[in-house]
Amino acid sequence: MGIAKDIEAQIDDQIKAHVEGLDQPAAPGVAISVTKDGKEIFADCYGLAEINHAVPVSRDTVMRIGSQTKQFTVLLILMLEADGKLSLEDPLRDHLPWLPEVAEPVKLVHLAANMSGFRDFLEAMAFSGRSIFSQSERQTARDALARQDALNFEPGSAMIYSNSGFLLLSDIIEKLEDASFDEVLKRRITGPLGMSDTHLMVRDGEARERLAAHYTLQDGSWRQAAWGVPLGGEGGMISTLNDMCLWQRALESGDTPWASLWRRMETPAVYRNRETAPYGLGLVVGDYRGRLAIGHGGSVAGGRSESMRFPDDGLGIVIQANHDQIATFSLARRIADVVFGDTPPVADIPAAAGFYRQENGNGVFEIIKRDEGSFLRSPDGELPLLAEPDGRFKPERGIADLLLSPRPDGSLDGLWCGAPRRFRKLEPCKADRSLSGRYVNHAQGIDAIIEGETGHAQLRLRSDLGVLDGSIEPLDRDIWLMRPDGQRPDGGSDWIAALTATSSGFVLDSERTRGLAFEKQ
Repeated sequence: MGIAKDIEAQIDDQIKAHVEGLDQPAAPGVAISVTKDGKEIFADCYGLAEINHAVPVSRDTVMRIGSQTKQFTVLLILMLEADGKLSLEDPLRDHLPWLPEVAEPVKLVHLAANMSGFRDFLEAMAFSGRSIFSQSERQTARDALARQDALNFEPGSAMIYSNSGFLLLSDIIEKLEDASFDEVLKRRITGPLGMSDTHLMVRDGEARERLAAHYTLQDGSWRQAAWGVPLGGEGGMISTLNDMCLWQRALESGDTPWASLWRRMETPAVYRNRETAPYGLGLVVGDYRGRLAIGHGGSVAGGRSESMRFPDDGLGIVIQANHDQIATFSLARRIADVVFGDTPPVADIPAAAGFYRQENGNGVFEIIKRDEGSFLRSPDGELPLLAEPDGRFKPERGIADLLLSPRPDGSLDGLWCGAPRRFRKLEPCKADRSLSGRYVNHAQGIDAIIEGETGHAQLRLRSDLGVLDGSIEPLDRDIWLMRPDGQRPDGGSDWIAALTATSSGFVLDSERTRGLAFEKQ
């Protein structure tokens, strides 16, 4: 099957509109494949895999795929379950007894569905003062999880994206198979499929044949990006466009010994309130404009990726980039819009620009208005708000767990994980108290020092892992926004958390960490 030249040109236009630097003579790039009914209808490679020596991106360029790793991790876990070595209903501490006891046991299925409530270990390390850019060991991440004094929510009751669950699942895989994750991956999945360039690469900076350099944009210049944290089954894999197309074709055909396991992964999880989640087991599963869309994206130091399928429509999209100036999830959807002949659903939400706060809660986000539409900014970054067929709006991201509806009084009704919430717009306000003082979270060994009055103040979080310096400024009478000093590792918003005063101190809430409590000393 071919593709009309005007459609091909429209896809090319969308790529150039969504990928930074493609108009530059020396910039990193992206490799993209689009298939329809099993036939490739569009494929192209743009930019450079290595700028210094002008090496172009090709279909065989090896790049990080980040969190796309999670689907492989879950498939391996399901294979072990089929072998009788575990059950997804097993309590987690049966396999990893070093983890802290919690009020209600976390099960393996909760990890695979992002419903465990475990705080993300990358954030746990960051708030303990250990930057993602600083060198650390795998045990450092485990230690950060072992110190957690509470979960974000009761297991199974909600969903917050958490790398912790997949780190723990990969530990279980290595323990039960008595082999490295990469060895198990090759023996069970990539070897049988002929994905010879797909491996786990634990650390950035390893020497690999045809491995791209990975870049970020700083002060208008491209610079190589690398994390110091070692990566496993949560996001450490590398691959090529050719290999990931092999993977997608195997899934589309169903011609594998594990087709039944894949169907389980594609089945959306269900919250305790019986509402359907936008995630299955290691896969994003949702509806886009009435069409079933399944896949996963990835975001790591200097790299972005996306693999999205519309199985009922026979459409598959694979995107790999060796830089972080690209919204791969949005680009995949815009390519789908072109193929289906749809108009992009970017819309202007009828709500005023500004900050909104959850009533009877600490949730905070900002709505931004531009000529091209409305955007939602949170600690996770800035995302376009898209119109749903029922008149509601949601941010365009893989796990769209927040739906918004404007009210006549200027507030917003919301649904988060199927639970109703209301958000009121915040007017300019001064804090009615000062947070100045010393605080501690004993369980995690984190000291907090705040110096300043009710307005702008300096904040230092310190533990045996390191120091995180930043500032806070009031947003409401009892809530402050926290901004870190220096570079953000993930390209997200300029604020990373909200601090809310309590009778005994304050609690810190971020995108993947809720209710981190500090007591005043």
